[in-house]
Amino acid sequence: MKLIKIIGLVLLFIFNIHILKADSSSLQPEVEKKNLVDTIINNVISSSPIYAKKISSYNAKLYIKGKMNIPKKNFGLRYIPKMFHLKKNVRDYIFESFNELHYTAPNIYDQQILASYGTTYGNRFQSTMLEYFHVNIYSSTLLYNKILSPLAKNARRYYQYKLDSTFVEDSTISYKVRFIPKTKSDQLVGGWMVVSSHSWSIREIRLFGRTDFVKFENYIIMGDVGAADELLPIRYELNAYFAFLGNKVDGSYLASLDYDNIEEIIDIPKKKISQHSYDLSESYILQCNKDEFRGDSAYFDSIRPIPLSEKERQLYIDYASGKDTIQYIPHKKNKALWGSVGDFLLTDIKINLNNIGDVRCSPIINPLLLSYSKSNGFSWRQDFRFNRLFVGDKLLRIRPRIGYNFTRKEFYWSVYSNFDYWPQKQATVHLNFGNGNRIYSSDVLDDLKAIPDSVFDFNQIHLDYFKDLFFNIRHSIEVVNGVNVEVGLYVHRRTPIKKTNLEILDPSYELPPDVISKVRNSYISFAPNIKLSWTPYQYYYMNGNRKVNLYSKFPTASFQYERAIRGVFGSRGQYEKIEFDLQHKINLNLMRSLFYRVGFGFFTNQKEMYFVDFSNFTRSNLPHGWNDDIGGVFQLLDGRWYNSSDKYLRGHVTYEAPFLFMRHLMKYLRYVQNERIYLNLLVVPHLNPYFELGYGIGTHIFDFGVFVGFANWIYNEIGCKFTFELFNR
Repeated sequence: MKLIKIIGLVLLFIFNIHILKADSSSLQPEVEKKNLVDTIINNVISSSPIYAKKISSYNAKLYIKGKMNIPKKNFGLRYIPKMFHLKKNVRDYIFESFNELHYTAPNIYDQQILASYGTTYGNRFQSTMLEYFHVNIYSSTLLYNKILSPLAKNARRYYQYKLDSTFVEDSTISYKVRFIPKTKSDQLVGGWMVVSSHSWSIREIRLFGRTDFVKFENYIIMGDVGAADELLPIRYELNAYFAFLGNKVDGSYLASLDYDNIEEIIDIPKKKISQHSYDLSESYILQCNKDEFRGDSAYFDSIRPIPLSEKERQLYIDYASGKDTIQYIPHKKNKALWGSVGDFLLTDIKINLNNIGDVRCSPIINPLLLSYSKSNGFSWRQDFRFNRLFVGDKLLRIRPRIGYNFTRKEFYWSVYSNFDYWPQKQATVHLNFGNGNRIYSSDVLDDLKAIPDSVFDFNQIHLDYFKDLFFNIRHSIEVVNGVNVEVGLYVHRRTPIKKTNLEILDPSYELPPDVISKVRNSYISFAPNIKLSWTPYQYYYMNGNRKVNLYSKFPTASFQYERAIRGVFGSRGQYEKIEFDLQHKINLNLMRSLFYRVGFGFFTNQKEMYFVDFSNFTRSNLPHGWNDDIGGVFQLLDGRWYNSSDKYLRGHVTYEAPFLFMRHLMKYLRYVQNERIYLNLLVVPHLNPYFELGYGIGTHIFDFGVFVGFANWIYNEIGCKFTFELFNR
């Protein structure tokens, strides 16, 4: 019996050894596979920054063919911004375009349409798809900074990689590697890529992702190994699926590129540093003859690099037959009327006035124009725009705006206009007028406190809250690159919200004449102003005769001086005002940015100056989006503080990045695109200091922020800000 047990134990030991050997032998390929994919990804990520910047510039002929099918729609589809015009009972559409494309490193694309043909009217929807055909796959971000690339240097934090297969092509080993996001987020993509071991370059890549309301699948084929276009895409096959409020639009797009004049950075001699080196016109403006634009089927038959399928030809045939007969179908007036009313209420309105200009209006019913904040409450605005372009690129712009603050029950209106009469020097005449923010001032009442209460009824004097009607005319010009000089005149007429009744209760008391002069129904100020601003090393490009400023690696500083003059247009106040402002937005890598702003202002030589109104330290009561003032505002500060002191010192810091705190919650909050941290600091008398700490998230539908305010180092209050950003990014 004991011998049997010993034999059994020996057999069990031998069996376990065999199992362990079998397990180790089965694990060995997995370990080798993991080590191999790590080596591949390390080489690819190391090579990507070099390949991303290797191509300096190129020209290309870009052919795009798109097909769209609408499997499901309702009345709201036509009101989606940038949606092409739909035809009744038509579900399938096709369009083609032939384009001239110019690229300049690092990420400047200029594209002009040479020919266009299709069954859709208007190219607004088509233009939104261009970002999918402007892809530098070796860049750390994709789709114009919307997506973190799986080839970025820190991509391992957000992606995992698996070796799918290995194969030999043209005597070169290639690897198919899958990349999988570790968290669900619209800033990450899934898919696979084929990597050549010859140069660790990408031969083809397929991306699966989502931006806003569009799910996409983009298959990109690169040029041949060793060819001039090895690092460039030669073909795109894009499938896009749009869904919004019960509407579905499926699109399939094919794009092919034929390159010319590919230049690498090593082939370009270094330029001497001079003022002209900041002119990027050659990068931003593609020189081609717009008069050669074509839009007929015969021309496309002669240039089309990829033949049409039978189904695609049938779409053109059906469109041509419908186009021939549609003009004989009478439209019912009531349908046309309600269609026009719907366009006016829910879509951007653009009216071309022949030989006059064009008028644009934002939709009447649009959540984008509604916002909420703790200090302002609910606000709504409506914008109108009139543009007229003259010979020599001279431009006239008139922008009326109306708005309403529901919390304060205040109506706002303004007209901002400017005429760019010398666009090369950004020389502009500005004319603005309207009603500004209602302003608080207790200075008049303070001057009356020395008078006994029995002389008149203080309850009948309302001199603490005023309406403001403003008018200003200014002239600005850029004297040298980055240096602007602006001179202007500012006029304000302020009237009490409630009429003041100075009823004398004690006739025996003789009021001083200066007291009587202070209690008025209107207070007028007239002040010349000069402003100097400087942005060192300002990059720009020339669009025809028009100079367009781009960016600078240095901050923008501005100095402003204003002096009121008594006796002009009935003005009584006198003062001098000085303000300084410095602000800079630094774009960091991997979709991150840092913004800072500091400034101060003060009044001097004050005489009968009852209204403190700064230019930089001010409040807006109307809706503003995610990037307005780039966080350089106080969200919780009561409006009275803006006009309560004749001096201020302010500072703001904002840091923006994806995956800041929400990284581990993306499974539930995948639509969060950006996160922000705010620090706002203010020093004025009686608030020494006031500061706000805030955190905000940005999505493609709305933006939301929470702020905590502290006054004199003591907790004051907590509040939030909410703005709609639907289709607005």
